[in-house]
Amino acid sequence: MAEVAARSVPANGNARRIVLSGHVQGVGFRPFVYRLAKRHGLTGQVQNRLGQVVIVAAGPDEELAQFEAELLSAAPPLARPRIDESLAIQASPAAEFSIAASSADARARVFVPPDYFMCDDCRRELHDPTDRRFRYPFINCTQCGPRYTLIEALPYDRPNTSMAEFELCGDCRREYLDPGDRRFHAEPIACPVCGPQLHYTDGEEYVSTPDALAAALKQLRYGSIIAVKGIGGYHLMCDARDEAAVATLRERKHRPDKPLAVMFPIAGKDGLDIVHRYAEPTRDEAKLLLSPGRPIVLTKKSPRAMLAPNIAPGLAEIGAFLPYSPLHQLLLEAFGAPLVATSANISGEPVLTDGEELERRLGHVADAFLHHDRRIVRPADDPVYRRIANRMRPLRIGRGCAPLELTLPWPQREPLLAVGGHMKGTLALSFDDRVIISPHIGEMDSPRSLAVFEQVAADLQALYGVTAKRIVCDAHPGYTTHRWAREQGLPVDTVWHHRAHASALVAEFDLAEDWLLFTWDGVGYGEDGTLWGGEAFVGRAGAWRRAASFR
Repeated sequence: MAEVAARSVPANGNARRIVLSGHVQGVGFRPFVYRLAKRHGLTGQVQNRLGQVVIVAAGPDEELAQFEAELLSAAPPLARPRIDESLAIQASPAAEFSIAASSADARARVFVPPDYFMCDDCRRELHDPTDRRFRYPFINCTQCGPRYTLIEALPYDRPNTSMAEFELCGDCRREYLDPGDRRFHAEPIACPVCGPQLHYTDGEEYVSTPDALAAALKQLRYGSIIAVKGIGGYHLMCDARDEAAVATLRERKHRPDKPLAVMFPIAGKDGLDIVHRYAEPTRDEAKLLLSPGRPIVLTKKSPRAMLAPNIAPGLAEIGAFLPYSPLHQLLLEAFGAPLVATSANISGEPVLTDGEELERRLGHVADAFLHHDRRIVRPADDPVYRRIANRMRPLRIGRGCAPLELTLPWPQREPLLAVGGHMKGTLALSFDDRVIISPHIGEMDSPRSLAVFEQVAADLQALYGVTAKRIVCDAHPGYTTHRWAREQGLPVDTVWHHRAHASALVAEFDLAEDWLLFTWDGVGYGEDGTLWGGEAFVGRAGAWRRAASFR
């Protein structure tokens, strides 16, 4: 459908053309605009164009003014819109307000959304015995559910996701096609009739929905370790109050001391009643726990906490987070107490996503497995945040907040792929004035880490429609990422490890003048071919002068 013809008229005209940008793709923004326009009695249309949303709306001036204000004040919680243009126009008459087909007349500013937590509306339906999705572990709408981990290709339409394997039933199809429904074009839409199902196995018993969840809960109450498939991969879960169960998990996973993340049931007015029994989050930490990304937040452990002492031995804080999927919600709610929820992986590798591979590689760790048949296209581990210098900062990004997009103050001359170092690996794709940072991958010293690294490198370029023309890597010739970069047949720029850290700090704080900076990160390849513990630099990004080095 063509955009409604419009021409500029004096500001007291009875129609407006409003152009919005920001995060307005894949978050239910057009259905929101449609419902808002209907509520204000407006006619016209809303359309996706070139990565923006263009609205032509006609009606009484007072309703138009209120409509425009509410585009920002009442926007869906996952959207981050900004109004780029608002013009009074003379519009061709329209009988009603409609959602126009997306324009494809030029390259769109693609935005790949991360995986979102379950929204409040879906949570209410999950607990409503009269709702047809009552206690369905895969309930979702345009305001929640998986995104990045199920998208095969763009545009973000159901046939381009792993949900294409599930044909919509009549009821779901009606919701999917109704612009007035909050599930209008919710690509992961599903219900018990047509959507994914749970499966439980412990080697002897195999149970499918609806009894699979009950079987897993029974084992958790016995003190067993269960591998549970989530949105971006599997968790290994056990009772966080059971010292013996935690000790068994540590022994089997060969993880003697590293802290284990704990997932808490949602309870109380603000959802944190049970968290407060075990931890003492600050206001900022509590806000982050409840944020759409639902990250793991390092917070002070309460002296009254009845958690197993070997959850985080010798530490005064714990990694806490809340259920972010309906399956996690049902599991934690029924268990009624916190559960250890640590990534199901071989130490340092990306989280496992395939049930058969998980049983083969971690069958000696888990006593039982709670699978589901919604395929995870690519892994996304849980993000982790902590307070540093009075600000909440990410230790790693992942499910719920990645891919993370940053805007550069200048355009790139050509698309770049930055492949990171050897530990805590991530990728970054930079083009135009944009940088897209991948979720955390892991340590780059195993075949699986390299396989996921290569998949994410290819996927980022394919999803954003960009082909890297140059690769940037760490100067250390022994790093897996360095060797991989050299094998790609593209120009390669190497960066000295500590200079990269210094430049990142300058970029984060927008430091324009010359500075004296210290980079003490433990180890980095030095210009004399040896490993240095840290360096001090004078100057600015791109023109550092080394003042000192530390072995």
